Amino acid sequence: MATEELGKPSSLPPYPQMIMEAIDALKQAEGASKTSISKFMESKYGEMAAGHADLLTAHLTAMKDGGELLFIKNNYLKPSSDAPPKRGRGRPPKPKDPMPAGVVLAPPRPRGRPKKDPNAPPAPKKPKTSAAPPTISKTGRPRGRPRKVQPQPLQNGVEA
Repeated sequence: MATEELGKPSSLPPYPQMIMEAIDALKQAEGASKTSISKFMESKYGEMAAGHADLLTAHLTAMKDGGELLFIKNNYLKPSSDAPPKRGRGRPPKPKDPMPAGVVLAPPRPRGRPKKDPNAPPAPKKPKTSAAPPTISKTGRPRGRPRKVQPQPLQNGVEA
């Protein structure tokens, strides 16, 4: 009774079954389009539910993603029996070696930087070394670009 409330009469078989019947009955080498599947279903089962187009699209997409149907050039067709199984996207995962019995693994570390311990004492401050002034490094030169040399003023018309 719940299916009648949703607009789909209970006398209809499930959508995946109707879709497979339509593809089998249409017997087209290149597959069946969504409109031809819909027309076959309406001719066989009469008036369809109000949301028939949306339900058909959702079921066709689910069956395509599940590997029950192939979608080639806007046509749906059944995969052949000698076809290789459909793989997912990307590289397949490496096979894992089975762990020996009795081995307990620790839980994986969480991602990111670990949180600070709020109860830990504060870290001691590093003492500053007073051996060299802060502008002079270990090489004896100050950091950065050297200062510009100021020219000496003229004395007796001759530059010093």
